[in-house]
Amino acid sequence: MSLTDNEFTRRKRVVVIGGGFAGLNFVKHLDPDAFDVTLVDRNNYHSFPPLFYQVASSGLDPASICFPLRRELRKRHGRRVRFSMGRAEEIDTVGHRVITPLEEIPYDILVVAAGTTNNFFNMGYLAESVYTMKSTAEALRCRNDILALLERASIATSSEERRRLLDFVVIGGGPTGVEIAGAIGEMKRYVLPREYPLISQDEMSITIVEGSDRLLHTMSEDASAAALRSLESLMVNVRLGTNMKEYDPDRNRVVLADGTQLDASMVIWTAGVTATSFRWKTSAGEEGDGSAAVAHPSFVGHGGRLMTDTGCRVTGLEDVYALGDISIMSGDPAFPAGHPQLAQVALQQGRLLARNLNALSAGKASKVKEFRYDDKGSMATVGRNRAVVDLKHLRFHGFAAWMVWMFIHLISILGMRNKITVLVNWIWAYFNYSTSLRLLIMPSRRPDNNDLGAFSGKDGSSGDS
Repeated sequence: MSLTDNEFTRRKRVVVIGGGFAGLNFVKHLDPDAFDVTLVDRNNYHSFPPLFYQVASSGLDPASICFPLRRELRKRHGRRVRFSMGRAEEIDTVGHRVITPLEEIPYDILVVAAGTTNNFFNMGYLAESVYTMKSTAEALRCRNDILALLERASIATSSEERRRLLDFVVIGGGPTGVEIAGAIGEMKRYVLPREYPLISQDEMSITIVEGSDRLLHTMSEDASAAALRSLESLMVNVRLGTNMKEYDPDRNRVVLADGTQLDASMVIWTAGVTATSFRWKTSAGEEGDGSAAVAHPSFVGHGGRLMTDTGCRVTGLEDVYALGDISIMSGDPAFPAGHPQLAQVALQQGRLLARNLNALSAGKASKVKEFRYDDKGSMATVGRNRAVVDLKHLRFHGFAAWMVWMFIHLISILGMRNKITVLVNWIWAYFNYSTSLRLLIMPSRRPDNNDLGAFSGKDGSSGDS
């Protein structure tokens, strides 16, 4: 039965895939007295992706930007929301069930909010050789290897060897690329002389590569210019108007489209994203006879995103909705090509869908609304006292922008303890240019427990939905 029939004869079973901004905000606003809710995520915590770069650069501890999902759900709805830790692999729209390696979860209403993963643009081999920051685990891996390279360079016997170890290349000049390049630039400018006195700043190289003609191309030209100046002041080399053509990890060499070759002891990839994918079992006529799972049904659009209408319902499917970065909506006249993949879109969509379902369950179909994105602006930071902010009617950069950036991100983190921890870390680092978080703690690989493999990604490492 379609929800548009407005005939709720019993409590509907709602399954939500993904505990990120969209999924968690949806659950928070859904009426727990009208629905039985199950939240599925491959991790048992909600993370804060805008600050992954600070984990990668030793600015924050991973626990500071992560919050237990069970605690958040208990605080909001007691025992009325069930959490299931698992990696959703297949969605059966015929049998109305979500299949993980450990269980099959039935649903009446399915909300897919699984977010995105890295897009390597047909260079799949990069997944095994570059560093990415789409999850807390990936950011932590990046942090550990940055510190390991610094420690190795500190005992190197020649300047040539230190240069070979400390060549960092960031691919992608969007917000994440600019932020991680700026953070490593701050390590070069402020941390190296204080904590690694045997390493000269000239022996550490940081290069950011962007295919378009400016950084932060989704923001204003003023913001792009300010970001460029800030990176240059942090001794970061900026290469615009060229893409990475190939990467040879054996030779530690990046080749750009214009023929330039860059030495690279570490390549950090922030150049693109693609939607998290699932196997879909759809009704007869979708692809084949509907008896087998398929990877790319007709409702999967550009970038692997699920095509939806203005009510967030996936095109051609009953009672299946998509929220946030994984969805691409048609029908919003202000964004004919789809909304930007930003946290604010996810938050607003989650809130709207929950309120629409609440209205339908209460028999108030007249209160169901279409989604219209309220663009509140965008921002990025390039380091201490350096940030850019684009609001609807105001654009500014520098210290004031940096304070606004810190305030917005601080209030957006879940948990008062986390907010206080992040604030204390920021204040401490601001006044003494130091942090106690530059600890090189490598996880043990033994003993192996195959029973827990179902909680991991395909490569054996956990990641955020």
